[in-house]
Amino acid sequence: MTAQLDREHRATSGPAGDAGSPGVRSPHRDGRRSGAITTRRHGLRYWGIMALLAGLSVLFTAGILSYENPMPVGSDGYWLIAKMRAETVLVIGVVVFCQAMATVSFQTATNNRILTPSIMGFESLYVAIQTGAVFFFGIAGVTLVTGLPQFLMQAGAMVLFATILYSWLLSGKFSNIHIMLLVGVVIGGGLGSLSTFMQRVLTPSEFDVLTARLFGNIGNARGEYLPYAIPIALAAAGVLWWRARRLNVVALGRDTADNLGVHHRREVLIILALVSVLMAMSTSLVGPMTFLGFLVATLAYQFADTYSHRMLFPMAILIGYAVLTGAYFIMRNIFYAQGAVTLIIELIGGVVFLIVLMRKGRL
Repeated sequence: MTAQLDREHRATSGPAGDAGSPGVRSPHRDGRRSGAITTRRHGLRYWGIMALLAGLSVLFTAGILSYENPMPVGSDGYWLIAKMRAETVLVIGVVVFCQAMATVSFQTATNNRILTPSIMGFESLYVAIQTGAVFFFGIAGVTLVTGLPQFLMQAGAMVLFATILYSWLLSGKFSNIHIMLLVGVVIGGGLGSLSTFMQRVLTPSEFDVLTARLFGNIGNARGEYLPYAIPIALAAAGVLWWRARRLNVVALGRDTADNLGVHHRREVLIILALVSVLMAMSTSLVGPMTFLGFLVATLAYQFADTYSHRMLFPMAILIGYAVLTGAYFIMRNIFYAQGAVTLIIELIGGVVFLIVLMRKGRL
């Protein structure tokens, strides 16, 4: 009798005990597997969203190039006007590319999905440079910070500032990323206060000219910057892409990364150095855009739902490009206020930041 019961139990349990029981479904039957894409449904959802974003990106790009183009499609005049507008599209692409790659990587290095690279004072340094030029040289100071050499000098100053800060606070006796972030906040606040003081003693005409430079604006970029900004951004992003698997491990935390054979501190230093290059290119090109990176990174985490940076990066870039080109097209052709595009993006990004912060209840 006992032997018969044992045979019946084995027959209903299956070779693995629980896996073959009627009430428990095998992972293989559900189609689940380990990896960046866990199920077939997950894969279809990811690639479906990517296809939708790609379609929106193509649609908005075509709209920017063709809408209200007075020349016949395909004519020399049409392509001449489209070529002039293509510079704006290219600027948007570079800015989104830098912001998306930098923000996702920075949040991985700091192990915090609320912080953005702006916390390190990049934008405060940009504002201080622009304000100082007008403060010391008047309205003519704007021309002193406009041009290719000035663009490269501003970007170099930001990278140098960030590299010194990272190497000092992560390689010295402190070796604490939280201290580095706090020091970055304090330095950024100090530069902001200095800029505010200088702005208060400017004449109204000087202040008006300066204000136009201090808001992130696609129109601030000049075509002569792009042949230098694009290769630098591609080089920095290429290194991040090549080290994407290491970023996956860094995201697990310091102790886990060290136990898995990845030198956490060294990897964080490399990531932050590359982030500083990307942020310097974006900020020097169009000015401060505090919440654009946060917005696209948050939406990428939500839609991609994966740990793989090689899937997060393309998702974040496509989201940012679709959002920014769509906002530019709508504001330029419907409200005739293309200069307000970044203000709208910052407003939406700020609201998303507050929602995420209140849901998490912590930084």
